[in-house]
Amino acid sequence: MNEYKHILVVADVNNVEQSALSRAFQIVRDLPCPAPITFFLSIYDFSYDMTSMLSSDERDAMRKGVIHQREEWMKEVAAPYMKDGIELNIKVVWHHRPYEAIIAEVFAGDHDILLKATRKHDVLESVFFTPTDWHLLRKCPCPVLLVKNHDWPVNGNIVASVHVGSENSTHIELNESMVKQGLNFSKQLHAELYLVNSYPVTPANVTVELPEFDPTSYTDAVRGFHLTAMKALRQKYGIDEEHTRVSEGLPEDVIPKESKILDAGLVILGTTGRTGLSAVFIGNTAENVIDKINCDVLALKPAGYISPLDPNE
Repeated sequence: MNEYKHILVVADVNNVEQSALSRAFQIVRDLPCPAPITFFLSIYDFSYDMTSMLSSDERDAMRKGVIHQREEWMKEVAAPYMKDGIELNIKVVWHHRPYEAIIAEVFAGDHDILLKATRKHDVLESVFFTPTDWHLLRKCPCPVLLVKNHDWPVNGNIVASVHVGSENSTHIELNESMVKQGLNFSKQLHAELYLVNSYPVTPANVTVELPEFDPTSYTDAVRGFHLTAMKALRQKYGIDEEHTRVSEGLPEDVIPKESKILDAGLVILGTTGRTGLSAVFIGNTAENVIDKINCDVLALKPAGYISPLDPNE
């Protein structure tokens, strides 16, 4: 897989520590030609646009003043992460919808990956994803890496949630993309990659409606099919059998369980980018998994995905 050419990092205004920026430098520091990093922030204050006592020029001057203050703050918080030979560009924009501003910058800067910090919920001991996070997961055209505020574990593991049981071209392409991204990150973060796949439990109603149905044989056949498909995928990329897991159950149960067992520092998921009412009421597998894991998450879109915010559409 090609190395990243342009990396976009969203600043975390709630913390002096910038976990996403730290991870970006960690990713590029060992590359022969480190990719430039854009440190980005979208800000907005309703009061500056509604001050009727000021002229439009005065309001514009005030906005520029606020932007300048934020730029200086970003230079300050970025300083501890700077590495020789790595280009860092700081950009602050005035926009009332952060996720729209971020995605607009993805398109404008032709960024290969977006990094953004997530927040940890102390009570539930899980990662708390903001509305902006969910919008980015659904609508951002490039891979989205949501980063926990912690150091990458020494000799950490990466889990790629593949779906080898499907013959759907979208799932096949996502599997390929997840493995390639996983191998890339394993080299850059000095980690081990594991491929994890789940297969469905035998429906209970089938055994009731069809007395002659043999659930054991059916389950063995389904597991065998998934094992064979997993073998083909791992062999294609030279991955050892010990680095694969095929387990019975739903992905939203299997992936968090295996990630905890493997002490994963990063989980790679494929997301279809569902939007609209179907996203509100149905959601998708990736989002159900994300709710249950407490580590960095890399979300990938299928090939040919078109963002609803694509300026060219």
